[in-house]
Amino acid sequence: MDFATVMQELEALGKDRMKKMYISNGAHEPLFGVATGAMKPMAKKIKINQPLAEELYSTGNYDAMYFAGIIADPKAMTESDFDRWMDGAYFYMLSDYVVAVTLSESDIAQDVADKWIASGDELRMSAGWSCYCWLLGNRKDIEFSESKISNMLDIVKNTIHESPERTKSSMNNFLSTVGISYLPLHEKAVKTAKEVGIVEVKRENKKSSLLNAYENIQKEIDRGRLGFKRKYVRC
Repeated sequence: MDFATVMQELEALGKDRMKKMYISNGAHEPLFGVATGAMKPMAKKIKINQPLAEELYSTGNYDAMYFAGIIADPKAMTESDFDRWMDGAYFYMLSDYVVAVTLSESDIAQDVADKWIASGDELRMSAGWSCYCWLLGNRKDIEFSESKISNMLDIVKNTIHESPERTKSSMNNFLSTVGISYLPLHEKAVKTAKEVGIVEVKRENKKSSLLNAYENIQKEIDRGRLGFKRKYVRC
């Protein structure tokens, strides 16, 4: 399937209801409003195609950019490619669910995510913390440095309440993910989550979100999901 065909298919799959929902979350035109599940048959046909992914991502069309993430070849992407994708990620659904997810399947994931976390830029920081959520929820515990993850928990404890709004949300997710999916620091994550308490995330034209990592961790423990790992990161 070529670029023009994919764009036509995406347009045909668009629904007004989804479009409105994406816009309410921060997406803007151009977009069609395609449900992510509706993209699966097309993704199965195309499989992995980095040149096509690049063409789609560069359109600025939210649905095309999302689909680009599904068919991208993370191992073929360099740090500058990921930086370029981040430059185009204008709201959190792109930074955290497209770019961070794609990065998490690359061999340079932790190095790039570390730089983004230290960048001071709201969406880059958010994508960096989100990338670690995808990594910890998928890869074996031995692939991580325990002291590094422990240090990251300390950073969350000391800075989450003063961080940019979207970054707060991803840091809170990180806290939950360590507590659920990274067994060596489960107890420290629970203790840190208790100390952090409720995190208020302010949102434009909407009520604030109140996040509680401690409650999230406890819920997952009650469901017998301690140590949970995903088989796949991308859909």
